Amino acid sequence: MPSIDDVTNTPDELSDDQADELLEEADLVQDMMGEVCPYPQVEAKKGLQGLESGDLLVQETDHVPCTENVPRAVGDDADAQVWRSGDAVYRIYLRKR
Repeated sequence: MPSIDDVTNTPDELSDDQADELLEEADLVQDMMGEVCPYPQVEAKKGLQGLESGDLLVQETDHVPCTENVPRAVGDDADAQVWRSGDAVYRIYLRKR
């Protein structure tokens, strides 16, 4: 029987320590709590436009589809990783290419 990871295309997941370290170095943090698709995708694309190559954008969300939809929406503009807290809070880390 396939697992959920076999049928989805989600970015690499971060450990709690990695997620905290990266959050401290973020160049831009967007609070998307309570927001649903496509608004977070639009804000991620707008946020990346204002950053330099190598800068880090972090989105915090409680809408789990964003962990797949936001990285897909930014496409080749950024490398994506996600962190799942275990209590319905997620962070999407987008490093601009």
